[in-house]
Amino acid sequence: MIFAEKLIQLRKKSGWSQEELASQMDVTRQSVSKWESAQSVPDLEKILRLSELFEVSLDYLLKDEVEEAEVLNLPQDKPCGRQVTLEEANRFLSAKRDTSGKVAIGVFLCVISPICLLVLGAVSEYTKSGLSEYAAGGIGMIALLALVAVAVGIFISAGSKTAPFSYMDTEDFETEYGVTGMVKDRKEKYKNRHTKNNIIGASLCILSLIPLFGTMVFKGEHELLLIVMLSAGIFIAGIGVFLFVRVGIVWASFERLLQEGEYSKSHKKVRTAVSMVSTVYWVATTAIFLAYSLATNNWGYSWIIWVVAGVLSPAVLGITHVMLEKREER
Repeated sequence: MIFAEKLIQLRKKSGWSQEELASQMDVTRQSVSKWESAQSVPDLEKILRLSELFEVSLDYLLKDEVEEAEVLNLPQDKPCGRQVTLEEANRFLSAKRDTSGKVAIGVFLCVISPICLLVLGAVSEYTKSGLSEYAAGGIGMIALLALVAVAVGIFISAGSKTAPFSYMDTEDFETEYGVTGMVKDRKEKYKNRHTKNNIIGASLCILSLIPLFGTMVFKGEHELLLIVMLSAGIFIAGIGVFLFVRVGIVWASFERLLQEGEYSKSHKKVRTAVSMVSTVYWVATTAIFLAYSLATNNWGYSWIIWVVAGVLSPAVLGITHVMLEKREER
């Protein structure tokens, strides 16, 4: 039996498609096809990887006269880890898809929560509505806290639905036959939507600054109009963030199952620590926003703290990730 026939036999015995074997070997499906049709032979490094992957000897792979597969005695101290079935993968993707819109709404509510306080404050100060400053502030704060409370409830509810799959963030796992191909197919189909929503979201976040600069034109005049423009900027930014979050959650679910990007096996060791830093970062941002806004009553401009925090967030988390990886290597 020649190498090509042995490879086909070993692959089918493992229940893998050519595409899944190619993924395991970090090559293209066409390369695997050529190996199995005897059009080409993998280099020594790839043959060594095949030997380890299928747990057979090099003699069996390379010598045509060796017909019996000699199983390697590999170390047994390496844990097998979890096995994700096709059914479990579908349940995970469905849970993430169903909760992505709800979580995005929760984030949107947090972003727009100061708008009521801003508008009521402006109405009480610049119009003859009869609404006192204290009443406007009280109603505005009630509306702000109510929106944040609804958002927190949404987050907790969504988290409970995806909690059974939290191991995918920190643990290494294997997928059963058909899972990798199914996830890659869905990811490819979702790619255009992911790109489109990110473009629109980024554009809206940039456009949300226009009302802020527009206030310079009317500075000192039409104060109520200025507040309305600022509120419009916050609302536009909220829509942009909504689009980011909704598609980002779905896209991340594909990467979790494929163990790619931030969810690759090499990154999982430091991911928990990075998540903790991220939580502390956004809690601190919220505290700074509320402390500054309540102390200065400058709600018309304090929302910029969220924009600055959003811009700095990737840099902060990226530096944290690099530092933790270097620490792990030592």
